Amino acid sequence: MRVVIAEDSAVVRAGLAEILADRRHQVVAAVGDGEALLAAVAEHRPDVTVVDVRMPPGYTDEGLRAAIAIRRDHPETGVLVFSQYVETRYAADLLRSAPGASHRRGGVGYLLKDRVADVGEFVEALSRVAAGGTALDPEVVSQLLAASGRGDALGGLTHREREVLGLMAEGRSNGAIAAILVVSERAVEKHVSNIFSKLGLAPSDADHRRVLAVLRYLEA
Repeated sequence: MRVVIAEDSAVVRAGLAEILADRRHQVVAAVGDGEALLAAVAEHRPDVTVVDVRMPPGYTDEGLRAAIAIRRDHPETGVLVFSQYVETRYAADLLRSAPGASHRRGGVGYLLKDRVADVGEFVEALSRVAAGGTALDPEVVSQLLAASGRGDALGGLTHREREVLGLMAEGRSNGAIAAILVVSERAVEKHVSNIFSKLGLAPSDADHRRVLAVLRYLEA
């Protein structure tokens, strides 16, 4: 992958660059603010970007707003927000545009730094986003639901259905979910059907469309 990193901490930037280089990925730029991020993406046209939410000059949501601009102006570039914060004001705007089916389009993800278990998990998520897939932390989805006033809708889900929904939000297929939870794929299909029914959503087999279904629910 060709990657642009946008992170205000020089130490974190260097660490991410080293991690990716060790796995034979090319970091074409590593920058510390939103304007530099936009310039780097325009110049290098990377496969994917890693973006923190809070960067100079205001340390509020500059990175996330830059990420939204990349989705709009460079749709072929995947965007993975990798932050300590869930910024609900703009997160739904970022996630709303799913990978296109007919054209090369980068994917989208939003992971929380403190919840990524290991380096392999992070690189796998980044690769999935670069390939046009999704990688959403279930906590991001939960906070967006809460911010929309619909968080109570999840109250009707069983514990296992919540687990399945979380893995769906990460962009996992039914087969992958079955392997992670050590259950049959038929059982996963039943859970997915129940989730869609309880949330009032039309079912879909496409991974990114399943995530979009949750996001559309947020927009309702």
